[in-house]
Amino acid sequence: MTKFKRYTVTTALPYANGPLHIGHLAGVYVPADIYVRYLRSVNKDVLFIGGSDEHGVPITIKARKEGVNPQDIVDKYHTIIKDSFNELGISFDIYSRTSLPIHHETASEIFSNLYEKGEFIEKTTAQYFDVEANQFLADRYITGTCPHCSYEKAYGDQCESCGTTLNATDLINPKSVLSGNVPVMKETKHWFLPLDKYEPWLRKWILEEHKDWKPNVYGQCKSWIDQGLQPRAVTRDLDWGVKVPLEGTEGKVLYVWFDAPIGYISASKDWSIKTGKDWTPYWKSDDSKLIHFIGKDNIVFHCIIFPAMLHAEGSYILPDNVPANEFLNLENDKISTSRNWAVWAHEYLAELPGKQDVLRYVLTSNAPETKDNDFTWKDFQAKNNNELLAIFGNFVNRTLVLTHKYFEGKVPEITSLTESDKQTLIELSLFPEKIAKNIYTYHFRDALSEMMNMARLGNKYLTENEPWKIFKTDVERVKTIINISLQITANLSIVAEPFIPFTTAKMNSILNFTALKWSHAGRGDLLKPQHAINQPELLFEKIEDEVIQTQINKLQKSKEDNVVNNAVTEPPKKEITFEDFAKLDIRTGTIIAAEKVAKTKKLLKLTIDTAFDKRTVVSGIAEFYNPEDIIGKQVCLVANLAPKELKGILSHGMILMAEDADGKLVFVSPTQMVKNGMIIK
Repeated sequence: MTKFKRYTVTTALPYANGPLHIGHLAGVYVPADIYVRYLRSVNKDVLFIGGSDEHGVPITIKARKEGVNPQDIVDKYHTIIKDSFNELGISFDIYSRTSLPIHHETASEIFSNLYEKGEFIEKTTAQYFDVEANQFLADRYITGTCPHCSYEKAYGDQCESCGTTLNATDLINPKSVLSGNVPVMKETKHWFLPLDKYEPWLRKWILEEHKDWKPNVYGQCKSWIDQGLQPRAVTRDLDWGVKVPLEGTEGKVLYVWFDAPIGYISASKDWSIKTGKDWTPYWKSDDSKLIHFIGKDNIVFHCIIFPAMLHAEGSYILPDNVPANEFLNLENDKISTSRNWAVWAHEYLAELPGKQDVLRYVLTSNAPETKDNDFTWKDFQAKNNNELLAIFGNFVNRTLVLTHKYFEGKVPEITSLTESDKQTLIELSLFPEKIAKNIYTYHFRDALSEMMNMARLGNKYLTENEPWKIFKTDVERVKTIINISLQITANLSIVAEPFIPFTTAKMNSILNFTALKWSHAGRGDLLKPQHAINQPELLFEKIEDEVIQTQINKLQKSKEDNVVNNAVTEPPKKEITFEDFAKLDIRTGTIIAAEKVAKTKKLLKLTIDTAFDKRTVVSGIAEFYNPEDIIGKQVCLVANLAPKELKGILSHGMILMAEDADGKLVFVSPTQMVKNGMIIK
């Protein structure tokens, strides 16, 4: 830790097309804030950077749907996001945005620098173009049928049914989202970052020099490098974003993946303008430590692509660590913004006022540090009532109340120490180092657990010594008990600050002293005899069942509304004739064998008995059904669909499935058993 003079800490720039939800907070922002608050407490020079990512296709799509300009969208959500961070105590030194002129200047400058050094490859490629809209189509502006699972609403970059990454040209029957027309192919020129050129350097830098990175981060990087890196476009045809700073490039902008991480640098410049301080040491001095806090979906960008950009540019430091987290689920289901299956930060703050620290505590205790984890409202209630209230709050409140009851709110002196007292003080002295080590190595759940163990130590000490029972007979002993309990309380106000800063601010006010630094923690003499303590206040309150049920009902309503909305937004397709329908030969069949398709997440290879043959069908249902559970299941099968090869397997037909409001695929089957091969009319 002594190697570095300063710390540059960045957090993934939230996309300004919607508000924050608890998945964002648990995966990125609360851990980053804990880390930064700890560094400040040990007197480190830190620049904590955040900002809104305000470019890219999803924002233009949102603006188009709402009939407004992209700037209107980003202005709205930047404000909502920034306000949520402020209220939750995420203590950024700067929260900037990529629509600012300083960002456009910085991104253009870095692009131009790399261009002039010959670091880009120029290519002319064929891309889909909407003649009616008179513009090239980004991948998300094209939909069609997935060539792998036949899902009819796949996007040009990915099929959301089977999860396969696609190129827009892979789609069957592609259509423009803008006009509904079939797009044409048209040549366009773009610039590419040759990641393959930097592959030898990346292999050494990551796989040899950063073996200490988290296994999920290191593993994903190794997988990408081992597969072989390919050139990646840094420009695209779009009218929203940082304009390409070259002549003859009208209608082209920097690809958002290229300009967004540069937002960390432009935000630092923004901070410099606002404060008058120099930003360059935080990015260009070898004694600065750069850490990116991100979610797992951003690992490749922050560990491979952005470092390659900085390496090619040549004057910036590279990340020392990228402690990416996995994803947080909600009530045993994936958080989904499109289905409104989320706990939104701004709504939480409005509906559960004064409970910022409860959310910070619960999200830290459930942090998806090594695997996906789950948030449930019942667990939220239990952690508040059984831990924060019953352990932490109970100990602090009892100690402060007894101080006022027996000693007029003044710290009593220690008269003598028993072996038990000495052991308690020794245990107290060990906690700060254990907590600090866990924070510094990005084990925030373990750090939080040790902080609560300090509160448990206090609770145990107070309960075992029972000063309320001996005050009349041994007031001298009670003085020592209360003094030690107060010292534990004061220590808690230091080590708990990174996790629950609103609570510790209240504690410091009650204890009547200025917040202390980490170096003070572990001592048994923080509060001197006769120091006056203010009147106690409850730090936490019990959360009743009714409050939790309201939140559960709200989620349930979201699910029900989604069913209705899906019904409304999925009108019947274009009319066909009876003759068209008659061309379909739909038969009953029974699944007699099933197995997963290797190297895929969503595909099952099924053998179906149709009475007239036993055929192979590949179906994208592996996320919802185990192979062994569906053997013997009767299905409806489009029997005369032309065979198609999927992942090297010839699939002959398609089984009928219905998609529910949660996105789960459900078998369409006869309500009673019938013979295989029966015609469905």
